[in-house]
Amino acid sequence: MAIQWAGSTPELLLSLDRDGAETLRAQLETGLRDAICTGRLKAGERLPSSRDLARQLGISRGLVQECYGQLTAEGYLCARAGSSTRVAPVRVEPAAAPAAPVEGAAPGVRIDFAAGLPDLASFPRGDWAWAQHEAARTAPAAELGYGDPRGSAVLRDVLAGYLRRVRAAVAEPEDVVVCSGFAQGLNLVLRVLARRGVRRVAFEDPGYGDGATMEAAARAGVAAVPVPVDGDGIDVAALAASGARAVLVTPAHQWPTGVVLAPERRRALADWARDRDALVVEDDYDAEFRYDREPVGAVQGLAPAHVVVIGTVSKSLAPALRLGWVLCPPALTRAVAEEKRQDDRGSPVLDQFALAALIGSGRYGRHLRHMRRVYAGRRAALVVALAEHAPGVELTGLDAGFHAVAHLPAGADERRVVGAARRRSVGLYGMSTYRASGAADPPRLVLGFGGLTEGAVRDGIAAVADLLRG
Repeated sequence: MAIQWAGSTPELLLSLDRDGAETLRAQLETGLRDAICTGRLKAGERLPSSRDLARQLGISRGLVQECYGQLTAEGYLCARAGSSTRVAPVRVEPAAAPAAPVEGAAPGVRIDFAAGLPDLASFPRGDWAWAQHEAARTAPAAELGYGDPRGSAVLRDVLAGYLRRVRAAVAEPEDVVVCSGFAQGLNLVLRVLARRGVRRVAFEDPGYGDGATMEAAARAGVAAVPVPVDGDGIDVAALAASGARAVLVTPAHQWPTGVVLAPERRRALADWARDRDALVVEDDYDAEFRYDREPVGAVQGLAPAHVVVIGTVSKSLAPALRLGWVLCPPALTRAVAEEKRQDDRGSPVLDQFALAALIGSGRYGRHLRHMRRVYAGRRAALVVALAEHAPGVELTGLDAGFHAVAHLPAGADERRVVGAARRRSVGLYGMSTYRASGAADPPRLVLGFGGLTEGAVRDGIAAVADLLRG
């Protein structure tokens, strides 16, 4: 989108060599022509007036007018009486030819069952705009400096209250560190653990399959140890045998299997942390969206001195906001805050005030209630579509969130199903990508429905039904 510069004059960086062999007019024409052809100036973009450009470059206005006239005649610029001079829609040569498509690459996806993304079209733009206006209007001037690396005291107070009320966590504002999402929060904690001598950190298997979590552990200098997950959640006995001093878990809705950590496992996990003076890192990624059962409290409430909770608004609002929080045990707060200070001195304060206003006003809760209804409808559409088109496929992990797991028939080739679906422009994703071993057996699909309408869910399942049936 071309910059319009409404009510102001754009500036333009051009260099003129007054001692060079070329005339100033020729240099100006060449500079503007090159800026347009290389894409530095985009079609429709407004140029400075002849008077302003002459002033910026220290040359005569007549020389600029002559240059503009020549480039207009050549079709590079366009101008109308009473309007500013703009870049014409000319063909721009790319700086480098794009890479040729890989032979045999799958066609574009029309219906994508990718998991992990909320419905971005439902982001509450009006409420967020109101919250940003409130933040700009009410933020004290003193809050606009570097401030506390833990974040705004206003937001930390709001978050602590929210976590106590909604997640049954033991939370005080002084132990909350605002961060830029889950990735940064995890990096802060891992670095603190490494500095304290922790060398092995356990992760759920299956679990995060993009490699970023494992890379974060490697960068922090700790070994990532996979620990199996079954129908009751993480196997705490296997965790105890792993030699790990910390573990990352998703107890409310395990990623990606969707199982809820069973009550006896929750108690066993808390006991493991206390007995070994270990740390549980609790990823509270989509606990707000529950359907058929009562909400599950955070594990942190069972052992607050041994559990870190990392939460974000990436699933409840949108990843682009880059807002999250780390609820620390008091013994770790100072160290995590220092890591945050070293990273970036703190997250954007006005956005923190906006989130505090959104939560405190009740608009955040209203949005969550609305999205629960939306996701519940899409979830129901998925259940009905599978029952109609592939009744032999079991669906699990439906208690919360906006993804589920489809159990393909025994002997099905998970990778073949994924590839064949892609050739029909339907994006399916296998459980093998989330397993530490990469094994495709037993064959499972992780079906995200957060970004699909109910109609798209039905159409997508109908389009690949024969593949799912085996």
